[in-house]
Amino acid sequence: MCGMPSGESTQASVHEPEPVRPTEEDRVAAAGSELIGGPLGRRALTGRSWWSPVRVIALVAIGMFALGLVQKAPCYNGAWFFGASSQYTHACYSDIPHLYQGRGFADGLVPYFDKLPGDMQYLEYPVLTGVFMEVAAWLTPGSGSIQDQEQWYWMVNAGMLMACAAVIAVCVARTHARRPWDGLLVALAPAFALTATINWDLLAVALTAAAMLMWSRGRSLAFGVLLGLATAAKFYPALLLGPLLVLCWRAGRWRQYGTALAGAAVAWLVVNGPVMLFAFDGWSKFYTFSQERGVDFGSFWLILAQNSDDPLSTDTVNTLATLLMLLCCGCVAALAVTAPRRPRFAQLAFLIVAAFVLTNKVYSPQYVLWLVPLAALARPKWRDFLIWQTCEVAYFVGIWMYLAYTTSGDAHKGLPVDGYHWVIGMHLLGTLYLCVMVVRDILMPERDPVRRSGDDDPSGGVLDGAEDAFVLGPASRPARHVAQFEGPRVEWGGTGPAGGSL
Repeated sequence: MCGMPSGESTQASVHEPEPVRPTEEDRVAAAGSELIGGPLGRRALTGRSWWSPVRVIALVAIGMFALGLVQKAPCYNGAWFFGASSQYTHACYSDIPHLYQGRGFADGLVPYFDKLPGDMQYLEYPVLTGVFMEVAAWLTPGSGSIQDQEQWYWMVNAGMLMACAAVIAVCVARTHARRPWDGLLVALAPAFALTATINWDLLAVALTAAAMLMWSRGRSLAFGVLLGLATAAKFYPALLLGPLLVLCWRAGRWRQYGTALAGAAVAWLVVNGPVMLFAFDGWSKFYTFSQERGVDFGSFWLILAQNSDDPLSTDTVNTLATLLMLLCCGCVAALAVTAPRRPRFAQLAFLIVAAFVLTNKVYSPQYVLWLVPLAALARPKWRDFLIWQTCEVAYFVGIWMYLAYTTSGDAHKGLPVDGYHWVIGMHLLGTLYLCVMVVRDILMPERDPVRRSGDDDPSGGVLDGAEDAFVLGPASRPARHVAQFEGPRVEWGGTGPAGGSL
């Protein structure tokens, strides 16, 4: 524009922060933008079109989700119903159609209250996920063959899960107000599209993403309620309360943490309380099943078990996995209070969930959904994100090829045990790599993509720019910068009035 700006536009430009453009700071993003015409130019008019970043990201997420549905087409058209191994050779397996009849929804049984025929006496999912499954069963036509009903049930669930996927992408785009385009990491994540309809995990992921958005806006109670609902759908969201406790301790934000904790507890009890009171055996099945379940797919425990003449018992693995997780929690807590600058909430949230994924005795392929939004907020760097996604896609293909191998009899079509161990290793190394990059960003804030662009902790809500109240070790000493680092110098510490503002 050649004319002088108006007073109204000048005032808006003062109070509204300039959004960060990934193509200006990320080489991979800039190279990828060539597919749609190249990076946004300096003279481009932004903010004047219906195509806002959030709307674009939501539509991209829906489009990628739809591609994931297409990838399941061979199973929808028969592989789920005919031939045990064909759903694995096509890499299109899903729990959803199989559990429609296997968990009594086809027969109108009430989850948690009615016993199921077979070895699994009750539904082995948390209550809110069970409600989601039951609502989908209500919307499924009861006429036609069982195959028709299972196809309908999967389609109904897919529609509901698509809404969850859009919510996740929008929440991530809005959590870091100046970095909406980071939501494209979620929308374009290949492992996200491939695993979205394997199970019902997207419900918990959507609630967790919404909770993170509420915390970033300073709404502690809303965060707690949403996180409590997420925990009622899956266990892992409860882990976020741990790093948040340490961060609020360091910043002295006890009241906000207490509000969040109370909201989470009440929301969880509202969902679980009635089922606990009137159907305790059914309600507790999720917890007893998780404890009694043996070493399973995707974990390093499986590699140890399949290469040992005397595998560890389930109780021993439970104990060791718990101890390893507690050790990781201690390390994350130590990092939070000793880092030269208080870590961002998203960074610690990613690390604690990744620690649970790495130490757990099972890693189902859809568990990657837990990490994708947190990774986009913790380390919004396309190169590192795509390295990790490549490892996860390799694992996605590997587990189905391994199952094809084990179910194809003497034909042995697929990936043998040794090959499966290699793809497990790729998953573990890819996740560890991203963890290392996040830890490096915490210890050297100059390398953090979010803080280099001028922010402190945009997902931190009341923690953003807060002064430190409790620190240990290096955090209590004067800051020093990374030697021979080219880039802006980032200050940190709690001595100034903003307590670590840029």
